[in-house]
Amino acid sequence: MIAAGIDIGSLSTETVIFDKEKGILGYSIVLTGGSSKEASQLSLKQAVGSANITRDQITRIVSTGCAREIAEFADQKITEITCIAQGVSHLHPECRTIIDIGGQDTKVIRVDERGRVLEFDMNDKCAAGTGRFLEVMANALAVKLEQMGERSLQHQHELKISSICTVFAESEVVSLVSEGHPVEDILHAIHNAIADRTIGLLERIGEVEPPVVMTGGVAKNIGVVKALEAKLETPLAIHSEPQIVGALGAALLALHGF
Repeated sequence: MIAAGIDIGSLSTETVIFDKEKGILGYSIVLTGGSSKEASQLSLKQAVGSANITRDQITRIVSTGCAREIAEFADQKITEITCIAQGVSHLHPECRTIIDIGGQDTKVIRVDERGRVLEFDMNDKCAAGTGRFLEVMANALAVKLEQMGERSLQHQHELKISSICTVFAESEVVSLVSEGHPVEDILHAIHNAIADRTIGLLERIGEVEPPVVMTGGVAKNIGVVKALEAKLETPLAIHSEPQIVGALGAALLALHGF
């Protein structure tokens, strides 16, 4: 039995092809761009190619993500909270707390031993502390997005960014630059601000119970990861490709539909 899970997000779309016996056969990550529908079709096509199978070998498809309803070819649409929880539970059965930071929102989830959602919260009204937030800050500092994390680890002094609003935080960053502070110190402050905002969300769903798993594209930023680990005083478990965990969960739920 082969199933597909497709996670259609605001900035990127991921598809995972999963075989009941062999596990993950292939996956793809594409930019969503101006058309969620086209991105979903392209992502599925690329994942099928990556898995070295044909489209008609897929028995069932589940879509998730903020644009999941756009996937007309999906057999079922399931919320990303449920799919992320299932994907993490498959990869890390011992996990009880999940932090997912994507392009436009941050989600925190508590799960039980079967990957069932016990409690969750998210900041779906503001891009502060998300991938988009990091993009804006990278542009303000003329730093490549993929270099932010490593450069922040070279900081020498502690700075603080007090605003959680992307617009106001950007103004703070510009002020720090004009005051002559090193970019590395400013990047460290940016990542600490994200960590503080995330911990604020975690506090709303109860006590943080380790092990803690981090998913989403921002999990690729080592600066954010280290800031969270320092404040939580616990290591974060991160899959080698943290962006596909929601799509993996969707594929697993597609298999459960049989």
